Amino acid sequence: MALATIFEKIVGANTNIAFHAYDGSKAGPDGADITIEVKSPIAVAYLAQAPGELGLARAYISGHLNVQGDMYTLLDRMWNITTNDLSFREKADAVRSLGMKPLLMRVPPPPQEMRQSALARLGSRHAKQRDAEAIHHHYDVSNRFYEWVLGPSMAYTCAVFPEEASSLEEAQFTKFDLVAKKLGLEPGMRLLDVGCGWGGMVMHAAKHYGVKALGVTLSKQQAEYAQRAIKEAGLEDLAEVRHMDYRDVSETGFDAVSSIGLTEHIGKANVPSYFEFLYGKLKQGGRLLNHCITRPTGTEKTFNKGGFINRYVFPDGELESVGWLVRQMEDLGFEIRHEENLREHYAKTLRHWCDNLDANWADAVQEVGLGTARVWALYMAGCIVGFERNKIQLHQVLGVKLDDTGGSGVPLRPSVTWP
Repeated sequence: MALATIFEKIVGANTNIAFHAYDGSKAGPDGADITIEVKSPIAVAYLAQAPGELGLARAYISGHLNVQGDMYTLLDRMWNITTNDLSFREKADAVRSLGMKPLLMRVPPPPQEMRQSALARLGSRHAKQRDAEAIHHHYDVSNRFYEWVLGPSMAYTCAVFPEEASSLEEAQFTKFDLVAKKLGLEPGMRLLDVGCGWGGMVMHAAKHYGVKALGVTLSKQQAEYAQRAIKEAGLEDLAEVRHMDYRDVSETGFDAVSSIGLTEHIGKANVPSYFEFLYGKLKQGGRLLNHCITRPTGTEKTFNKGGFINRYVFPDGELESVGWLVRQMEDLGFEIRHEENLREHYAKTLRHWCDNLDANWADAVQEVGLGTARVWALYMAGCIVGFERNKIQLHQVLGVKLDDTGGSGVPLRPSVTWP
């Protein structure tokens, strides 16, 4: 069977995708707006040895498979592979079609892949040293690269779009302001921002609310960038970002804690101790705003530990349902005061990031290399599909540490309407 025909069979014959292979074979409709080009036998070997999502990703990242056309459109049409992967029977059929020769080729994964064996040498899942390496793998790519993708806000979390046509910068400002309002920030308060990234929330709280804010991150590059930005903004008296594990924060008595995009990295087994730690950092009446990606229900399989996202993007990442997370917060003493799902906002955020990467593609490739740039193009476009199709969600949950009499300090109605 011709190679292009085999690839068409694996991806789907009704996806309106054309296939061209190095053996001269072609498949798919003439004039298709998406073409997959199989450039070498190594692409075939990758797919034979890991049929489905992972094999296709390895072939693309390594440059042995090319895509002509829009990546989001391609992945949307291939959504069964990109979000559900192939069934065991489909994988067996793919290997049978490709034959034994590709199975015997020695083709190491692209260097951008985080090997599970390398992580294992650093300790059990979510040991401090192992967490530091997992964060380094993804967040210490290049601050310049992140500037091109994220834009001036340097916010690598879901934005909140007040209007359909709002810019990314407007939406990121709205997100930080929404968190601040939910936390009830006022001048003189103290905020702890765990997993603070490049310091966006810390600087927003200090600049617009007069709050003394401390942020912590496991990424050295993020911490150095944030401290420079804080100094340039003249906020040194109010804002600080440290390169450290959140578990090593010694201060207590905070009025508020924000966790924006960190819970996904904690690991299910550590979530109860995570919320317990944050609870202990708050004074009575203090609030926690937890903002994180979740599974849509508690019935799906957990984050695919051997899949593309876990190997190339978020090593050791784990997603849970919002219901499960809320239960952990409640059981540790938090009273839940507000919850909302922002998944459509994350799809829009990712579209802006994809557009930014496309606009800066040549510079990005020169800065981080073609393989890493392709990891980002693939992962972000795939996540748009996931959020649009409700395969993943983004939730904000607001909890309060009650005082000894059960008082919450929360007004009967918010002073500002929350979107």
